Amino acid sequence: MKRKKRAALQYLERARWIVERIASKDALRIIEAAEICTDSIARGGWVHLFGTGHSRIAVEEMFPRIGSLVGFHPLVELSVTSFHNVVGANGLRQALFLEKVEGLGEVILSSYRFGPHDSMMVVSSAGINPVSVEVALGSKARGMKVMAITSAAHSRATAPRHSSKKKLIEIADVVLDNAAPAGDALVKVAGVKYPVGPGSSIGAIAIINAIKCQVAENLAARGIQPDVLPSPHFVGDQAAAREFERVLRAYHDRAQKL
Repeated sequence: MKRKKRAALQYLERARWIVERIASKDALRIIEAAEICTDSIARGGWVHLFGTGHSRIAVEEMFPRIGSLVGFHPLVELSVTSFHNVVGANGLRQALFLEKVEGLGEVILSSYRFGPHDSMMVVSSAGINPVSVEVALGSKARGMKVMAITSAAHSRATAPRHSSKKKLIEIADVVLDNAAPAGDALVKVAGVKYPVGPGSSIGAIAIINAIKCQVAENLAARGIQPDVLPSPHFVGDQAAAREFERVLRAYHDRAQKL
């Protein structure tokens, strides 16, 4: 009898499948999203990124991060992303409640000034909760192109929660599928009631970094040197410190528009 693969290896195989599926199915949409981002950055605008819950992981992967570049603005709202206490103050119950509250998305957007060349990327694997939907709708109403990183399978399997009856996948100009299954978790383990090992972060981070790399190439092709955060381990401490300060100044100068 053939022995079943260990759960750890099953997860790694499914994670690899996610990346391969994105490469084969979404390559053209990644290029399209990168063009939108390039246009925003090249014209002095921002590419804003928003996500609630664990989607914050992908948002912060875009910037600030080694190998990331100025022009991406992580729009991180702590009330719906900082729940590591789990219970008590700023706990998981509050965050899960707030991301379903209509009106909060518009309140978040109202705290910023958006320019004519800005665009928005919303990360939400389900793509149905009111806050993420509202940020997408509000961004479009402000004239921004909207990109979404979401799970097509999960979105199809769930009902909308916003009063507009819209899902993120129906709002965005460019939809990027993180290839996670409905329910997100990838591995069924004998004797364990529910599947384990979510895959949406694998897909979202792969998409984020693919876009980031393509934007760098696009900017260079336009004769624009992107402001990239280098690793201090390979350019030397002094050079890294100079580059770090230069990149932060570039970010600060652009951030005055916010």
